[in-house]
Amino acid sequence: MHDGTGDFRTFGLFDAKQPADDALDALVNNPAIGRIEAHTDLLFTRRHTIGRSDVELDFGGNTVRTDGIEENSHDNPFGAVLFFRGTVTDTVVTATLSADLPELSDVFEVPDSAAFAVDQWWAAEVNKTTGAWERELQKLVQVTQIVDGTHIRVNYLNGWPLKAGRTITWTRVEPVQRAHVRNMVFVGTGTDQYSGAHPVAYEYATWCDVSGIDATGTFWPVVMRRWCTHFQTRSCSLTNPKSVTYGGAGYLTQQIYCLYGHVADCHTSNARHLNDWTASAYGLVENCHGDGDDQGPFVTHGQYEHDLVYVGNSGLMTFANSGAAWGSAAKRITVKRHVCSWFVARVKVTDLTLEDVRVIRKAGLDGSGMIWINADGAQLRGCSADNQLIISQASALSARPTVIEGCDFTIADGTEIVQASVTRPVHLVRTVLSNLNGNAFNGTGELHLTGSTLTGRDGGAPVTVAASTVTVDGATLTGTGLRLSGKADQRLHVGGGSVLRGTNSAKAFLSRADAAGTVRWELRDYRSVAADADTAHVEITAGANAYSSVGAQLSGGKLTLAGGAFGDGSYLQHTACVEEGVARDVPADGPRVQTSGNLLV
Repeated sequence: MHDGTGDFRTFGLFDAKQPADDALDALVNNPAIGRIEAHTDLLFTRRHTIGRSDVELDFGGNTVRTDGIEENSHDNPFGAVLFFRGTVTDTVVTATLSADLPELSDVFEVPDSAAFAVDQWWAAEVNKTTGAWERELQKLVQVTQIVDGTHIRVNYLNGWPLKAGRTITWTRVEPVQRAHVRNMVFVGTGTDQYSGAHPVAYEYATWCDVSGIDATGTFWPVVMRRWCTHFQTRSCSLTNPKSVTYGGAGYLTQQIYCLYGHVADCHTSNARHLNDWTASAYGLVENCHGDGDDQGPFVTHGQYEHDLVYVGNSGLMTFANSGAAWGSAAKRITVKRHVCSWFVARVKVTDLTLEDVRVIRKAGLDGSGMIWINADGAQLRGCSADNQLIISQASALSARPTVIEGCDFTIADGTEIVQASVTRPVHLVRTVLSNLNGNAFNGTGELHLTGSTLTGRDGGAPVTVAASTVTVDGATLTGTGLRLSGKADQRLHVGGGSVLRGTNSAKAFLSRADAAGTVRWELRDYRSVAADADTAHVEITAGANAYSSVGAQLSGGKLTLAGGAFGDGSYLQHTACVEEGVARDVPADGPRVQTSGNLLV
């Protein structure tokens, strides 16, 4: 006789001196018991696979130990003390797409929709592309509608378009549902993948939540999930796992092929990853914090993750960084109010959004103080990094521009700010770059500096710019300058009330390298103030140049426009400018040269 609640004390277990495995099996295998409680510490020496639903295990904050637990099998993160696993049936449907499947589709083509029924669960997996494990679709989904004879609707808006000819394999699954684990202090034993222990794993499961697990010394992830949909992991922690270098070990939670997950109020110390999304989508991580974070608390695998949000967390972040064999791809990741020592999203991360992300250098951690992003629709607002900003490009899927707005970055000497791989425009809007010294914008895509402030360190070299078009609008450059270095034609536009002032080691604010291309100089409404007589406002001594300066205000220093830089195919127009104490070195006026009509004071 019972009221649906099972208690380990019923089996004579009042401490952790004897194994509780038989009692656990008896309780979870009784379908009339919906809640299992522990009121004392417990010892488990076996790894239990559980296939039932509608059960809650509440350990009441007591300690679970695993001294002497049976050996795990090779490379098996599902060998947990509690492994909930749904049933995979032998019903398999293979569907080859006769038409392109656009992004955000929830209607899928199948050979015969009569093989499906509303409310059934299916594991959907598209065939591989070029990589060893590279698939855009791997999800556990539920049928919500039979649309017609060859189409079904499921509870998932796909994140990646699929071309006609791709094949989706549908496998019917009977998932474990609403099997929850709560309130456990877990002490791991063992030292490796065989002897190590961890508390909970789920595979083919829906609506299964975990909360209140405080783990120490585990090997595999504390909460391991694969092929799961609709779940919460809350108020869990991990301290000092057995390994942070073995692949897959030392995590608080990993989610593979998962949907609609919510991870909140979790914490790790000296662990590998607090949270890993692998081939997962529509997840939220909030108020989670990782210290001792050199291994990276927050990661995605790069197996086509999409639509993930992080809010109010702290700890190192790397996205889509596990290698090309999985695709190195993710899209629409948003991070808000985050503090960390390192942020990297350098591969095919599309439409990344960062808001109020603060990256602060950490002594002894190489690469810390850095934000590294992919110029494929990335947008940063209110962000900062105190050592380095790197912009590279590994993909070109987004229609939106890469915009860095209202941010501030301290830049290490001589580093690339924009790498040569960048062919798309980059916009810096009301953004501060400081400590500049010989840094480089090597991308060939357009570079727009709007209302931004660039400050060089004392005696620093100007920045080099290879962009096809450089627009400086309402910006302030102090103690630095722009040296055009492109191999092809370039266009420089300076105006909108921009200010250039001070000096630099090259003694020139605007100059060019002796490259082959033609440079178009468009200098309009701006002010240039040299700190000494040796500093040139503009220095052009070679190459082909189409130069037009109208309405500029120059103070002190000199203007160097060498005659050899304005031969056939070039021209020079310098007029309606105000020059206050400027030493001129310009060619005589002629058919292609006009330097009159200025106010010289």
